[in-house]
Amino acid sequence: MKGIHDLGGMHGFGPVEPEADEPTFHQRWEAAVFAMATACGRAGATGNTDRFRHAIERIDPVAYLTHGYYGRWLGGIETLLVEAGLVDREALTARAEAAGANPDARIASRPAAAPDPVAPSGDSSAVRTLETPPRFAAGDAVRTVTDLPPGHCRLPDYARGRDGRIEALHGGWVFPDANAHGRGECPTHLYTVSFAGETLWGAAAEPGTRVHLDLFEPYLESRHG
Repeated sequence: MKGIHDLGGMHGFGPVEPEADEPTFHQRWEAAVFAMATACGRAGATGNTDRFRHAIERIDPVAYLTHGYYGRWLGGIETLLVEAGLVDREALTARAEAAGANPDARIASRPAAAPDPVAPSGDSSAVRTLETPPRFAAGDAVRTVTDLPPGHCRLPDYARGRDGRIEALHGGWVFPDANAHGRGECPTHLYTVSFAGETLWGAAAEPGTRVHLDLFEPYLESRHG
């Protein structure tokens, strides 16, 4: 699914300006959000990492662009807690306003009316052993797919329908697209795929540029010639 989070290759956002000696947290509330996410994860309240990531992707689009990194986390946490029935959104809003929050401020969370049932995951690792051999080998020519179901997806939009080359194999891993929606881990092979810059960005790409992406096997198909 292409959402506001899928910004790779989009124009108009200006240059990336890294902050020198950037601190882990710019304000105390960011550390509090990090602690909340950790506690919720260990308690099983947020399901699994893929579900948490998808909850962040689903927050209000304007909030995604303006609330900052940990602001997005906070919206994702609230989304999942409301969907799990652990927090009442109206009561949470009332408490925030009682503590001084602006009643007209944008609310990032967007919980689904009928959320996917996702069981808590107690495994901190996503590596899995597979009996099936990989479809591709290093050096194989591949093309990324374009026909993808709605929902969580780790194939960026700018790399869909593009020709690439298998550079490395990484064995079996939990498939995020299924795991985020409670459809099981569905482990699959993971590859590093390289793409020529001009394949992704066109003639305006910097000459000689190659982009490497770690992509799951369902995102790839064989390309001959």
